[in-house]
Amino acid sequence: MPNMGVELLPGRTVEQRRSFAELVTDAAVEALGARRQDVRIMFEEVAADFVANGGLLASEDADRAGQVSRFGGASAAD
Repeated sequence: MPNMGVELLPGRTVEQRRSFAELVTDAAVEALGARRQDVRIMFEEVAADFVANGGLLASEDADRAGQVSRFGGASAAD
């Protein structure tokens, strides 16, 4: 059974998570031959202070500031 954990910054809507789950499930069915009912996706919201990309916390990365603030995290200016 394909299992996938997805970490997201807070603030995604139920509709966004639903759409993502449907698209990933479709891809797993096609690429892996998995049964739809066996594809499990678990979402975990992670605070921007707990995620680092390229050595920078997401909450402190000026290039990501717009995305982080959009989804409820601290901005790089904070």
